[in-house]
Amino acid sequence: MGSVARSNDELVDEVDVHDRVVRTVSRQEMRAQRLRHRSVFIVVQSTSGDVLVHRRADHKDVWPGRWDLAAGGVVTSGETYDAAAVRELAEELGIEGVALERLGRGTYDDADVSEVTVVYRVRWDGPVRFADGEVTEVCWLTLEELQRDTAHGSGSRVFVPDSVALALPLL
Repeated sequence: MGSVARSNDELVDEVDVHDRVVRTVSRQEMRAQRLRHRSVFIVVQSTSGDVLVHRRADHKDVWPGRWDLAAGGVVTSGETYDAAAVRELAEELGIEGVALERLGRGTYDDADVSEVTVVYRVRWDGPVRFADGEVTEVCWLTLEELQRDTAHGSGSRVFVPDSVALALPLL
């Protein structure tokens, strides 16, 4: 509960489609008004190419309980994309001290979120730990399994749409 309450008080930058700051708002206001903001996605791939997917905790403010192919989250006001990626990877999966590879960037908009996102990849074969309680379980999937499971209406896992749209095409 503490991390959820704290995250609502976080300040985030509302940005335009060109990633220029419009104003700074609370995370709660950003979510309530579906304001465009900055985010990061970090895909964790093993050296053999398998992708670590995870199920989001049921208390998440967007898409609780769904599966995600990328760790990540909201970039706080004044934080760089690179710093946010390092922070999110450590918080969500306990992975630290690895090189981030920037794969690309994009925008995503739907009824739930509006975001400008930078996508990263890390190579990791080590253990993961759910440091902040935002992740409840993980598994490794081959790219073929991931593409099958994320295809519209396929697979037993329901994935979040933003990382499927922005990260999956870059793998």
